[in-house]
Amino acid sequence: MKERLTGKTLIIIPAYDEEARILEVVNGCKRFLNDEVELVVINDGSNDRTLEVCEDVGINVVSIPFNLGVGNALKTGFKYAIENNYQFVITLDADGQHNPDDIPKFIEQLKTGQQDIVIGSRFLNGKKYDGSKPRIFGIKLFARLISFLINERITDVTSGYRGMNRNVLFFTIIDTFNFDYPDADFLLTLHRAGFSFSEIPVSMNKRVGGTSQHRGLKPLYYLFKMFLSIFIILLRKKGRAKLE
Repeated sequence: MKERLTGKTLIIIPAYDEEARILEVVNGCKRFLNDEVELVVINDGSNDRTLEVCEDVGINVVSIPFNLGVGNALKTGFKYAIENNYQFVITLDADGQHNPDDIPKFIEQLKTGQQDIVIGSRFLNGKKYDGSKPRIFGIKLFARLISFLINERITDVTSGYRGMNRNVLFFTIIDTFNFDYPDADFLLTLHRAGFSFSEIPVSMNKRVGGTSQHRGLKPLYYLFKMFLSIFIILLRKKGRAKLE
C-alpha cells in the first residue's frame, strides 16, 4: 500500500472569452480554497472582460497576450504550479460544464498516492451527459481506442476535469511534449511514459455560451489531428518518464 501523500493543490482554470460564466465557476471553486488549496485562472488572450471579472473578485490570474489554445494555456498553468511548488493540480473548464462540488473527490484520490492521474468521467455509475450525438460518438470512439491501446478501460478520454500529481506536471512541461488538446493522445503519451490512471464519476453540464474549442471546421481538424497524433505516438519508443 502506498503512503498517503501531502502537499498543496492548485486548481487551474483555462479561460478564453468566458466573462459570462467565469465568475460562477470561480465562486464555486472558492468554497474549497484554504491554506492547502489555491486557484489560478489562465487567461488565454481573451478579447472580452474575462481578465477584469477575475481581478474584480481578487482571483489570481496569469494572462497570455495572445490566444494559444487550451493545450498551451494548460501548459502555462502546469509551469506555474511547478514554479510555485504545488504537489497536485486539478483542471476544470471555465464554461460551467464541470461541477466544482467534485473537487474534494479529486484531492482525496490524488493524496492516496495510488495513481498519478485522476480523470473525471461523465459516464461512470450511470451518469448522464446531455451532449450532442456527434460529440458523444467521438468521445466513445476515442475512449474505446485508447482503452484497447493501453489495455485498461477508460470511459472519458476527452474530459478536461482531471487531477495530476507533480511527477506528471514535470513530464508535461518538457519542450518535446506539446499538445493542442489534452485528450486521447495526451493520455496515451502519459500511459506509455509509465504513469497510472484512475477515473471517478463526476457531473457535467451542457455548455452554455462562451467560445468552444470545437466550432466551425475545427471538429474535422480535431479528428485528423488526433488520429495522426496517436499514430505517431505509437511509432515512438515506449519508456518510463524521468521524474524529478
